[in-house]
Amino acid sequence: MTVENLFCIDLDQPALPGFHRFISSWCGCVAGRTIVVDPGPLSTIPHLVAELRRRSIDRIDHILLTHIHIDHAGGTGALLREYPAARVSCHPDGIRHLVDPRQLWQGSLKVLGRTAEIYGEIVPVPAERIDFSEQVGTTGIRAHLTPGHAPHHCCYQVGELLFAGEVAGVRGEVADGIYMRPATPPRFILPVALDSLQRMIDLAPQRMIFAHYGLVDNALDHLRIARRQLRLWVRGAAVTAAEGTVDVEAFIAWLLDHDDIFRNIGQLPAEVQPREREFIGNTLRGMNGYVAGLSENERRTLLAAA
Repeated sequence: MTVENLFCIDLDQPALPGFHRFISSWCGCVAGRTIVVDPGPLSTIPHLVAELRRRSIDRIDHILLTHIHIDHAGGTGALLREYPAARVSCHPDGIRHLVDPRQLWQGSLKVLGRTAEIYGEIVPVPAERIDFSEQVGTTGIRAHLTPGHAPHHCCYQVGELLFAGEVAGVRGEVADGIYMRPATPPRFILPVALDSLQRMIDLAPQRMIFAHYGLVDNALDHLRIARRQLRLWVRGAAVTAAEGTVDVEAFIAWLLDHDDIFRNIGQLPAEVQPREREFIGNTLRGMNGYVAGLSENERRTLLAAA
């Protein structure tokens, strides 16, 4: 089973500096059914629809949501208006928040502020058009519950290809080597995230699509890097907290000394650097929350490993 006519539509946010080649939606055909993965926020639905129609996509059968965060799912309800045959696949814990998105919208405003306003409000999804099944319709696509980045996170497996969402964090395109980082906003629980990663490793996909950002051919290498980074970054959070600081710049300095993959952040364009530092701060808040909840013995074990 393969995805035919697979293509990416970039959902750049011109009003947000550095938000180019960062948010994206993927479209393809599986078993004669057209799928769209993560349609993105409301602000870019007109662009998404225009690109789909430019490519003669006049029917969508399945919209697959890796999770319900506003930059992935906020425009789903608006896309459904344009494609009345489409059904939405979503983690069961996320369904009610898209049917009635008021709480999700207020939470997005609280966490993201102006960024959420630029993305646009979350359009409700009709209850009869959204559900969850481990098998997506008759496509043969398998949905895997992968909490970690968010409790309502899913990955979708199509043969050798994994639509990974943010289970392995965020990837940036660099000229030399690999740039990746974890994405662990509060509330983050390390064992839960590691379990999801391990289950995706056990699937042994050959190719993988990061929601942020891009298609890679060596999926297992990237999943293993993500697993290693999660453990390393949590140790870094524990070390910097033990030194009496939760400052993101001190944390970044520690990472630059210890994580050769993250060190490639220096290859990213200058306009992307502030965006990355902002999201690293959110990742650190999630990790600090996790470390703070550990027992004294657990924290000592983390510090000894560092």
